[in-house]
Amino acid sequence: MKDLPLKGLRILAVEQYGAGPYGSMHLADLGAEVVKIESPPGGDVARATGPHFLGDGDSLFFQTFNLNKRSLRLDLKSAEGRAAFERLVADADAVLNNLRGDQPAKLGLDYATLSAINPKIVCAHLSAYGRDNPRAAWPGYDYLMQAEAGFMALTGEPDAPPARFGLSMVDYMTGTTMAMGLLAAVIGAMRSGVGRDVDVSLFDVALHQLSYPATWYLNAGHRTGRLPRSAHPSTVPCQVFRTADGWVMVMCMLEKFWQIFVEGIGSPAWAAEPRFADFAARRQVREELTVLIDEVLGTQPTAHWTQLFAGRIPIAPVLDIAQALDNPYVREVDMLQEVAHPQGTQRMLRNPIKLDGRRLSGRAAPALDADADALLRDHDD
Repeated sequence: MKDLPLKGLRILAVEQYGAGPYGSMHLADLGAEVVKIESPPGGDVARATGPHFLGDGDSLFFQTFNLNKRSLRLDLKSAEGRAAFERLVADADAVLNNLRGDQPAKLGLDYATLSAINPKIVCAHLSAYGRDNPRAAWPGYDYLMQAEAGFMALTGEPDAPPARFGLSMVDYMTGTTMAMGLLAAVIGAMRSGVGRDVDVSLFDVALHQLSYPATWYLNAGHRTGRLPRSAHPSTVPCQVFRTADGWVMVMCMLEKFWQIFVEGIGSPAWAAEPRFADFAARRQVREELTVLIDEVLGTQPTAHWTQLFAGRIPIAPVLDIAQALDNPYVREVDMLQEVAHPQGTQRMLRNPIKLDGRRLSGRAAPALDADADALLRDHDD
């Protein structure tokens, strides 16, 4: 795809590991020139994150978060490295970082410093706790946010120890939020000629993701807790149920879905029973209803039920990672791609955004300092 919407946008990314690179990869996929500024000697620590390596200084972990980018190794604390960086800032649109909150000002990555070089520059900061509070200097990671923002108290079975999500979703949501904020600020700078700082933090994003349970507590004092079977706090039935060979997620989010469900499982009489009359009534007998539905769904394998109700009610099999990625539907919607790499073709997921009905494509993440000559020569000429 030649005419990508962010073509011509240059973003300098002082980033490493997951959250920042995940957000900036969205921008790179959409056509922005994202230049990773990597510290010597080894660059982004993700390059050395195992267990699957692609030669020296590269890994499948690194490739996951850095497709379509360029790489320049610079020591921002040295006079030479700083001078090269400032030359790039002069005609860049944005500088982003995912450093600890006290670092951007010390390294001169904030708008107060860089606006003297480029008044239109947008400086996006992704940190654990922000840059303007007593925790600015604290290191922090996704799992800590899941713990303190209440996610772990909402995840897993009621009597089990607190559990985190299986993936670092706070990292990914914060990276995505950072990308959105950066683009909004760039649009504003194009209109006004003046850039700004944009701040997002893992903690703030995690807290914001509490969404309606937060609103319920803040306004009604309602404390949402963990329910068995990953159940929805207000809608019943909306949870996983046992089948003859595994589990299936059933979501009767509307009363019409409940009517279709009980008819399909051969229990239409349930629809007329007062104890199952509506969501409020079913919430009172959630455990009893779970036993009854388990008994019926346990007579057939998961595939039977998903095929029976496909497109009629919201239903999905509970799959492991291998089953999820080998699912024929993943290929049907073209969510996999093959990316050329010096160590051999790598199979990767595609960006979920479509443009004009077409998937975006990936170019392998760069070797460390791969673009030094081109980037520095452009500014030396």
